Amino acid sequence: MSKLYFRYGAMNSGKSTSLLQVAHNYEERGMKILLVKPSVDTKGDDKVVSRLGVTRKVDVILSPSDDLIAYLQDDKVDAIIVDEAQFLTSKQVDELYFITKEINIPVLCYGLRCDFQMKGFPGATRLLEIADDIEELKTICSCGKKATQNLRLLNNEPMFEGNQIAIDNQDEIKYESVCGKCYLRYRSIYLEKAKRTLKNTIN
Repeated sequence: MSKLYFRYGAMNSGKSTSLLQVAHNYEERGMKILLVKPSVDTKGDDKVVSRLGVTRKVDVILSPSDDLIAYLQDDKVDAIIVDEAQFLTSKQVDELYFITKEINIPVLCYGLRCDFQMKGFPGATRLLEIADDIEELKTICSCGKKATQNLRLLNNEPMFEGNQIAIDNQDEIKYESVCGKCYLRYRSIYLEKAKRTLKNTIN
């Protein structure tokens, strides 16, 4: 029986690089993969983009209303690999679980665990609940500790308010992986600055 895998990590933990390596390994053995990414992720358009500069065109750009099973009707698929899996809907994650158990195709999902406010994405939360195999891909904070959180930067300034989804390198938004201690320190500075701004506005 096949498994649903979830490989998660903070930004810049090598998720896309690892994904592309796994895809290469399957194909090197003459096996067919279906490479998928959610339509919400507009970075790289129709490609998976690794920070090392390696790119690859995906087979399926999945919108929130799409059923992945529809893409399995024609050809035999040996594995399904999903980039930015945090952007899947809970229903789509359930469908991936069904595919592993009833169609016997392994599914490997790569993505973030939580957003810049330390809140779970629907897809990632569901994967953490039902995936058969969960692994953290690690990276480090600038202070040297293990990075576990995603810091959003707007014009290089840390931000802790806004929409859950904002793609990096668009609209002057970037992300930095940080440890929990650094995250809380940046958030404390942000809140103090917001209080001073509000106080000055009232006065």
